[in-house]
Amino acid sequence: MNLTDSKYNFALVKEMLQTADVVANFNFDQVKPVADLVLKRGRVFLTGEGSSRIFPAKNFVYDVLRSGLAITAATDGSFQATEYDLTSWVVCGASNSGETKEIVSLLKTLKDSGHKALVGVTANAGTKIFDVTDPTILLSCGKENAVAATKSVVEQALVYRAILANIRPCPCVANAKEAGRLMTQIMETEYDPEIVKALADAPVLYFAGRNTGVAEELALKTNEITRKKSDYLEGTYLLHGVEEVMRAGETCVLLEPFESECEKIKKLIAGRAGVNVIAVSTKDTIFPTIKIPSLDGYSQFFQLVAGWNILVQTGVALGVNLDKPERARKIGNAFED
Repeated sequence: MNLTDSKYNFALVKEMLQTADVVANFNFDQVKPVADLVLKRGRVFLTGEGSSRIFPAKNFVYDVLRSGLAITAATDGSFQATEYDLTSWVVCGASNSGETKEIVSLLKTLKDSGHKALVGVTANAGTKIFDVTDPTILLSCGKENAVAATKSVVEQALVYRAILANIRPCPCVANAKEAGRLMTQIMETEYDPEIVKALADAPVLYFAGRNTGVAEELALKTNEITRKKSDYLEGTYLLHGVEEVMRAGETCVLLEPFESECEKIKKLIAGRAGVNVIAVSTKDTIFPTIKIPSLDGYSQFFQLVAGWNILVQTGVALGVNLDKPERARKIGNAFED
């Protein structure tokens, strides 16, 4: 993005750009007591709502499964979690506002039952989540003014990433400064106008990729930033029947696509269904591709911020006021005593 251009003068864009400093200066040591607790219990359940769960929690579960560590990690929404026996789990609840009804209600119930391993993550001091968790990790990113959460989402994910980094060496610690620099570079890139037009003209945007929270979070951000309808297609879901309802002119964004499936996607989705297919990848693909850098420990983070940039440029092309949605609220469902 050309940041000197007044068309990008939004609180949302400023907060997105602040994310780079959050990453570069993140304190991985602050989570050591939580990591010790997770290692002792061997199981951790991450909960929250919307953006406070989708990317932070799902990316953590993905990381744990790839690590080979003898730790069980799981995630679900807070109301659904009330139906589970979480007695032996470390329960981490993230709420940007610290006031989210579902998460505060769950944690309060667990605390009242005598649960002793409740961890809170929030960007706002003195909020209700502090009353029902111990420890409560206060994010350094500060309060967000834009409705669409950005920098807090990334810092929540770093808090969870730090759990693993305190259990065994992780390149994300040494690479943090470089990651921040590259994130700024990614978010300041002006994309091909034809790619932006394909997104702006599409009645529906699809985001397809691994279940790391990236594609799903971008599907949510599509609603908040561009005001368009969207759908998240997990893994290779787009090759298993959804093409029946896809229509020419819609656009699908592939996040680091599985190379073995690209030809089939081109044939069935681009060719037969007439859908515009765009890739976000560290490598060239057979589709119009937004190239992103590669850095150990930050692949999913780079995909996410590249997606933010795509959506911002699409929203601006559509003339959307990125800071003022008509119905979406900063606290989707606030806790009331």
